[in-house]
Amino acid sequence: MSKEIIQFDQAMFETKLDTMVREKVERIVNAMLDAEADEIANAARYERTGERKAYRAGHYERKLTAKAGRLALKVPKLKGAVFESAVIERYRRREQSVEESLIDMYLAGVSTRQVDDISQLLWGDRMPSQTLSDKLKKVYEDIDSWRTRPLESEYPYVFMDGVWHKRSWGGHVENVSVLVAIGVDSEGHREVIGVAEGMKEDGDSWEQFVRGMIERGLKGVRLVVGDRCAGLVATVGSMLPKARYQRCMVHFMRNVLSKTPPTHRQWASAALKAIFAMESRESALAKAESVATEMEARRLKAAANCLREGVGETTTYLLPEFPDGHRRRIRTNNMIERLNREIRRRTRVVGSFPDGNSALMLVCARIRYVTDNEWSTRRYLDMSRFDDNLVEAN
Repeated sequence: MSKEIIQFDQAMFETKLDTMVREKVERIVNAMLDAEADEIANAARYERTGERKAYRAGHYERKLTAKAGRLALKVPKLKGAVFESAVIERYRRREQSVEESLIDMYLAGVSTRQVDDISQLLWGDRMPSQTLSDKLKKVYEDIDSWRTRPLESEYPYVFMDGVWHKRSWGGHVENVSVLVAIGVDSEGHREVIGVAEGMKEDGDSWEQFVRGMIERGLKGVRLVVGDRCAGLVATVGSMLPKARYQRCMVHFMRNVLSKTPPTHRQWASAALKAIFAMESRESALAKAESVATEMEARRLKAAANCLREGVGETTTYLLPEFPDGHRRRIRTNNMIERLNREIRRRTRVVGSFPDGNSALMLVCARIRYVTDNEWSTRRYLDMSRFDDNLVEAN
């Protein structure tokens, strides 16, 4: 005799439960529609009264996708009055929470085809890509307002970089960039303060990008961190004259190592790390000169020239006006690089964009999705000693 007296089929139970919930919700919503019709008509169905304002004229069936599933509703029709429901908006085919869930899936990295499949699997209703695009237009209006919002705080540290994507241009696909800027405010919190299409990431693009942020209220910038992008250094010098420029240490090391043969790369890597382990800028520059001399002795002239050319702007973080506790985080562009990786995870699913605005809006939506958590609320740097260091340096 089997020891299992009761056998429980989990899958069958869940299916039955889902059906029961859907049928119950369907009955409740239909009852609410009937109650609304009675209220508009000022009389219940078949009730004889002189105060009646309208008469029932049957109903029409309508489908509504809700969290409980696909509901079959019977919407009343009235003769002598217009039936307007507060329960269901006119022309709405999906519950608001369902549409928000599908939009969140898309912004989280799910392709439009997968969103359609998931909608069919969960709720028995499809979400075509064109319908999803129409729903996203309302989201993009809010995103554009966020992108052009006034900047009210001071941002002593600003990190800038560009993320590349493909877009259709004149019948063919080209690589263009979206410029992104992250600011660390006077309280030490991070905030995405600028996102704009940068075309080829040239000097004009950077100048227009920075000018746009200044017009929105960007102020108090003391250090700009970025890669050796064309035009970025000149733009910082001309439009942010009080700010210094810090070239990303990681990118700089990669540039030097790319000019080093594999047989010398391990030694060169250790030597470069020793430069950036120095406690002062003077000692770092002296160490860099000795490393460059050793490179020339090893016949690595290109690497030595690259080191001498860029070590000055790569050791800006060692200046006394910047606190020691900030050095590890302001010497690289890793913070914005991690954000760019999250952006690329989403844009890679799309492939190429039909126009620049669609790419820009999706990148902005992805940024807001990623940063709407502890990323922006957790203090990134302790700014309590920043002003003291600045006074001492001056």
